[in-house]
Amino acid sequence: MTEAPLLETRGLTKHFKVGGTLTRKTLHAVDDANLIIDRNEIVALVGESGSGKSTIARLLARVYRPTSGEILYQGTSLARMRTRRDTMAYRSDVPMVFQDPFSSLNPAFRVSHGILRGLKLHRPELDRAARHAEAERVVDAVGLSPAGEVLDRFPYELSGGQRQRIGFAQALAYKPKLIIADEPVSMLDVSIRIGLLNLMADLRTDQGVSILYITHDLASARYLSDRLLVMYGGHIVESGPTEDVLARPRHPYTQLLLSAAPDPRTPVTVDADTDPGEPPRVIDPTPGCRFRWRCPVAIDRCSTEDPVLTMLAPGQSAACHVAAMAEGEASR
Repeated sequence: MTEAPLLETRGLTKHFKVGGTLTRKTLHAVDDANLIIDRNEIVALVGESGSGKSTIARLLARVYRPTSGEILYQGTSLARMRTRRDTMAYRSDVPMVFQDPFSSLNPAFRVSHGILRGLKLHRPELDRAARHAEAERVVDAVGLSPAGEVLDRFPYELSGGQRQRIGFAQALAYKPKLIIADEPVSMLDVSIRIGLLNLMADLRTDQGVSILYITHDLASARYLSDRLLVMYGGHIVESGPTEDVLARPRHPYTQLLLSAAPDPRTPVTVDADTDPGEPPRVIDPTPGCRFRWRCPVAIDRCSTEDPVLTMLAPGQSAACHVAAMAEGEASR
């Protein structure tokens, strides 16, 4: 019997009502998102601001409730987890590390406060001495030492990189199976980002933790992740092994992302100058591809029919009519 993925979504959708009483409209933040995260895997979710990445993170963290669709954790739908005990167990297994290291820690308390409070809430079997020992262990595990001194400091005494490491220490204290890291390095200096990326890689290697790494930076996604998911306008438009997607992107949007941050090893087939910069239309969107307003290769079908994520190469899929046609012609 095949083991169920660690986490899976099927048709995950989240809509928000916007406007006033007389101008009620619907913002399609995420539509029909299907993703899989396996055990001991790092998956990167990339896309520009407003693409729906953080909404997916909050759906998976159960901050938002889906409008429709399903989230399955180890084969069990989250809709069946109705008790507080089930919710706490899931949040222990799937904690979230937030983007802003300067607002994720309470400045009125010492660093130890958040870690010890989380341990008391999520691991009630530990007594006071065991909680303090565990707090020191996870702080040391994220590369901060001496752990006792770090725990005794206030957040203002730490750098941005140190605060973000504390965020990972808090998540690690729950003995997680999957960490959702929402833009964890975007607010840090370039010189210290590599340290956080290496930390995430080490957590996977040493602790066996899977990571959903959410970013707009293709370079860090290439460095860290096993698989890549590309989002645009609330849709996942391309997915596959990271090196395969970046070496031969099938969707024009992925190609444009690469043209904005060129890599000499990557053949880019779409010129950045062809991109008019039209924002995605996600409020009461009309049928058709949401990228068509910016796409230099759009055809008539793109204006009337939503493309679906289609396997175009082993393990690599794209939601693009033009790419699917080109792949079909190449296989003849």
